[in-house]
Amino acid sequence: MFGIKIKSMRTKSLKKNKINVITLGCSKNTYDSEVLMGQLKANGKDVAHEEKGNIVVINTCGFIDNAKEESVNTILEYVDKKDQGLVDKVFVTGCLSERYRPDLEKEIPDVDQYFGTTELPLLLKALGADYKHELLGERLTTTPKNYAYLKIAEGCDRPCSFCAIPLMRGKHVSQPIEKLVKEAEGLAKKGVKELILIAQDLTYYGLDLYKKRNLAELLENLVKVEGIEWIRLHYAFPSGFPMDVLDVMKREPKICNYIDIPLQHISDAILKSMKRGTTKEKTTKLLQEFRERVPGMAIRTTLIVGYPGETQEDFEILRDWVQEMKFERLGCFTYSHEENTGAFALEDDVPHEVKQARAAEIMDLQSQISWDLNQEKIGQTFKCVIDRKEGQYFIGRTEFDSPDVDNEVLVDASKYYLKTGDFVNLKVTDATEFDLYAEPI
Repeated sequence: MFGIKIKSMRTKSLKKNKINVITLGCSKNTYDSEVLMGQLKANGKDVAHEEKGNIVVINTCGFIDNAKEESVNTILEYVDKKDQGLVDKVFVTGCLSERYRPDLEKEIPDVDQYFGTTELPLLLKALGADYKHELLGERLTTTPKNYAYLKIAEGCDRPCSFCAIPLMRGKHVSQPIEKLVKEAEGLAKKGVKELILIAQDLTYYGLDLYKKRNLAELLENLVKVEGIEWIRLHYAFPSGFPMDVLDVMKREPKICNYIDIPLQHISDAILKSMKRGTTKEKTTKLLQEFRERVPGMAIRTTLIVGYPGETQEDFEILRDWVQEMKFERLGCFTYSHEENTGAFALEDDVPHEVKQARAAEIMDLQSQISWDLNQEKIGQTFKCVIDRKEGQYFIGRTEFDSPDVDNEVLVDASKYYLKTGDFVNLKVTDATEFDLYAEPI
């Protein structure tokens, strides 16, 4: 399937084993790598994240074409290093491995072993370690010390036609509230101040365990954890969103007035084909209610252009809607035709160049919206967390910004000294479409 041919050669080194874990893909993979590393450390193993090591574990992504390509290239790079004797063993885990294991085993046989997304105990065994059940939520975090991801559920029960995640991650399984609170307490003890709640679908949380959508109750428990100052919500789903979450968000200062809600499209014809279970009217009403009930809330979304059958008219409906809604944050992807998904039976009929042009048009539009919204922030003061120092700037974020994907706040390090991990009040002095410049007050 991947059209790869590998030569084989084996060498062995005598040095002490060090395990290098390499993470590709999304924050859910970051979390899984951290759990793996926590288990290895508890077993007395020497383990590092994306450093040198003679044993390599690659946690792959298999979501869309670009991600699959990056994963395959990374596997090939380390198989080549193994051929040269620079590493001794290469193990592959994660979504690509879950989805394409037979193809990968055939085409890249020099990998020592492939593992799926639910085979952590087997992977640990291959690395000479035991799975320790008592390590409830303990992990080696790879993010800056002030924030960490908290995975509240795994898998997805939604039938979206374009998405392969249920094939790679299985059905939705929520984690119990007590377990998540314990994990949050452990993170707070290590100095984590911001929890970023992640799942394939936050909206569904609790349905399997508590027979109701229970995100609000989880949040009410997490805000009680001492040391946690911000709680951020990532990856909600628009249909069936539990509106009591908004009441908790408004009432509890620890919950950031921020939500990441991937909407994918807005043309009714495309939403129907995508099996999103909603309409343009319902989605617009939902977002209006978000803004009415939590004034000043930042809404982040992601969109897909070039889905099979997307006409110029469908695209224009989407484009005009983006202009009207003025999202605080927005990302746009081109459609990727994925095997074994519902949409794979449809003809991938939007030419590549058209997909690219449509994505660029949406991002140009969003760039202008972001510029306008950021200009309004000049002169305002925001509580910010300082994530790191880079070059001549300390880099922070407001509560309306998630790490890696959103705006950053830059403070001149030659004039001011700030401590990473601290919360400070910053006054915005200038702004571009994606960055704010500020000084402490």
